[in-house]
Amino acid sequence: MDDAVRDDIVALLPPLLQSIEALGFVARYLHPPDFGAVMEMAGTPDAALREARPRLQGWPEALTGVATLLGAASDAVIAAFDGLRKAPEQENSLVAVFRALRNTSRAQEALYPLAKVLPAISRFFVDPAMRDDAELQDKIAKAATRDDTGIAHSSDEPGSRGSFSIYVPEYYAPDRAWPLVFALHGGSGNGRAFLWSWLRDARSHGAILVAPTAVGPTWALMGDDADTPNLKRILDLVRSRWNIDASKLLLTGMSDGGTFSYVSGLEAESPFTHLGPVAASFHPLMAEMADKDRVRDLPIYMAHGALDWMFNIDVARQADQALCTAGARVTYREIDDLSHTYPREVNAAMLDWLSETPTTS
Repeated sequence: MDDAVRDDIVALLPPLLQSIEALGFVARYLHPPDFGAVMEMAGTPDAALREARPRLQGWPEALTGVATLLGAASDAVIAAFDGLRKAPEQENSLVAVFRALRNTSRAQEALYPLAKVLPAISRFFVDPAMRDDAELQDKIAKAATRDDTGIAHSSDEPGSRGSFSIYVPEYYAPDRAWPLVFALHGGSGNGRAFLWSWLRDARSHGAILVAPTAVGPTWALMGDDADTPNLKRILDLVRSRWNIDASKLLLTGMSDGGTFSYVSGLEAESPFTHLGPVAASFHPLMAEMADKDRVRDLPIYMAHGALDWMFNIDVARQADQALCTAGARVTYREIDDLSHTYPREVNAAMLDWLSETPTTS
């Protein structure tokens, strides 16, 4: 890598990473009445990125692959900011916002392969609270290249129904059992995109992460349930290839995915040992109709925003009361500044809880 290429990377990488963080800020604090204020706080880190983007042209042929990935990530970020700024002019502005934010996962997917060669990118994909953890950094740096670690997709087609994406930490070793997280996307989402809501935390805390996509347009909340058998199929496949801790199987999800973690996870035959619904809907009948032995002492980590405009906070409070009455061991987290968005800050807490909360036989 010559000095000119190094200078290009120094010019491009900081605003690229800052812009992705800013998009994450918008996604986390998005509340329809406050959209303008949130965008103002996010600022314009993409301005420097737009200025640096042309520097990727004309790189040496040996670095074409690196330039292509950096370019794809940059273009996705720029498209995200363009879409967000135009959203208020659209007929359905909130849909336009969500559509623009989909580019954030595309940017991260393009960027992640470069974590192997650019330390700044590797550091970016670590929980900020653990970036100075020397032991973790050493494990990541010394991890050997294996065909059973990193990111993989069960289908080459993004968003394929019934498919899944998986992340296995690069420092995975089969000599111990690893906790497993099944993270279910929200309505109209897909697992390939939702994987990025959890990857940084799985990589930092040492968990295998699976992000399935619903068989239908969203999870089977009513009618025939094709999703529970599909989750079981995926779980069996994962357990056949990696050493999974049978006492630490978390089924979590956002919005429709959180609701389905109740629907499927409260069934008597569910293999999951812990449930983690986030911003989920709930009806007291779910607790009443659930298998009593299944619910008794079942660890449930529930997170919900006080500003949630889709599922009012009272829904979560009722769920907490109903499940506690039924004998579940509920950890309830009400987040004052959270709307109907995904709070990535709960991931680390949920993984600590998964690690520390025993299950009962």
